[in-house]
Amino acid sequence: MRTYRTRQSGFTLVEILIVVIILGILAAIVIPQFTNASQDARKNSLTSQLQTIRSQLELYKLQHKDQLPLSFQTTGSKTWGEMIKQTDADHADYTGAAGQTGPFGPYLQADPVNSLNNSATVLVGTADMTLGGAAPAGSDGWILNNVDGKCWATSSKFGFVYDEANPSNTNNDN
Repeated sequence: MRTYRTRQSGFTLVEILIVVIILGILAAIVIPQFTNASQDARKNSLTSQLQTIRSQLELYKLQHKDQLPLSFQTTGSKTWGEMIKQTDADHADYTGAAGQTGPFGPYLQADPVNSLNNSATVLVGTADMTLGGAAPAGSDGWILNNVDGKCWATSSKFGFVYDEANPSNTNNDN
């Protein structure tokens, strides 16, 4: 009489544990890279926004007798109001005939929001900033020098001027 052995197939507990441990190690390596990728994307977005703001400020000055928007001609915390509406050469709101578009602007579609700290306001002052240097007290999402029209962004916690030349500068996260 013949006896047949039934073959039992499957994984042992040890084999399953080894696979779970390997997957855990891989997850521990990959997840922090996704976190850094989102922060890098915010920094790249901020650099792009700065380029757009700078070029639109220059265009505004070109079309308005080499002057910044009136609200930026005094210091303090401001909004981008004049940059998001149509104006004439003398900075006045444009009110043309029905259906007629304004001669100048808008220069921005909406108030730009700093992607690191979610602030859309701009601190207008009279001094140039140093990339990665300390931001002025009471800084907003953006800093503007109303003497020369230069513009900067602030870091994640408003403490420093965003260093766009070196996005990995640790001050950008403070």
